[in-house]
Amino acid sequence: MSINRGRVRWQCRRALLELDLVFARFLERDFDRLTDGQLADLEDLLRCEDHDLWAMVNGSNPCEVDRWKEMIGLLSQR
Repeated sequence: MSINRGRVRWQCRRALLELDLVFARFLERDFDRLTDGQLADLEDLLRCEDHDLWAMVNGSNPCEVDRWKEMIGLLSQR
């Protein structure tokens, strides 16, 4: 079963402004090149609460889920 890219793109819209800005840049730069596996990892990561996700992206809380680390790395790029 393939993942619906449009749905995942929509889930990247976040209530926390800082995250919304990070995801806007990510969507423009990286989203269209994601493999199905990366997309599945992103979809799983997007289930996190905004403040938890922001803490992983800004480095104040390390990501403890190995398969999310690649996505956190992409999101953290400036």
